[in-house]
Amino acid sequence: MINIITIEREYGCGGGEIAQLVANRLGWKLWDQRLTEEIARLANCPKSVVEAREERNDPLYYRLFKSFMRGSYEGSLNAPKLNLVDSETILKITRRVVEHAAEKGNCVIVGRGSQQFLRNRTDTFRVFLYAPREDKVRRLLGRGKTEGEAEHLVDTVDRERAAFIQKYFHVEWPDRAIYHAMMNTAIGDDAIVHMILNSMQTYDARATA
Repeated sequence: MINIITIEREYGCGGGEIAQLVANRLGWKLWDQRLTEEIARLANCPKSVVEAREERNDPLYYRLFKSFMRGSYEGSLNAPKLNLVDSETILKITRRVVEHAAEKGNCVIVGRGSQQFLRNRTDTFRVFLYAPREDKVRRLLGRGKTEGEAEHLVDTVDRERAAFIQKYFHVEWPDRAIYHAMMNTAIGDDAIVHMILNSMQTYDARATA
């Protein structure tokens, strides 16, 4: 029986909002910002630090600094005090939180590699959401971004996600074969919610038949 939905999404396509609607409709727990907050708590760092590092690789300057601190005598003395929170640390904690949420069940999990962590679970329905570039820019404008900001985010965030997935999971992003459904959110949030729930029920019925 399906009791977990993972929603991977292109940036700006409305994945977070749609995930919230799906969770509300089912009465399930949403792991989106809650996931970031739990990772920050376990990493003992501000939420903003996790937000800056999750679903992306460490920048070159950060990797060089981390390598220097771990390799130098002074760095080895101060390492326990530095509490360096890099992408690999966040990924390990994310896996723990995602798998814990999955064990509890009745949850909707947004991104963060959850589709890969849970790929072998038969109680998980995996969805990928996307949209045309102009639709994503329009959504971001509605959230208060300038046109320049919106276009930059649409053009760069998914590139970083793809590099992150390639590095840590060794697959192309999106990994089409892993998803049960891929949907274009340009048709409207309510329609997408309806499609997700109907598709999940159909898949669940076939799986348990």
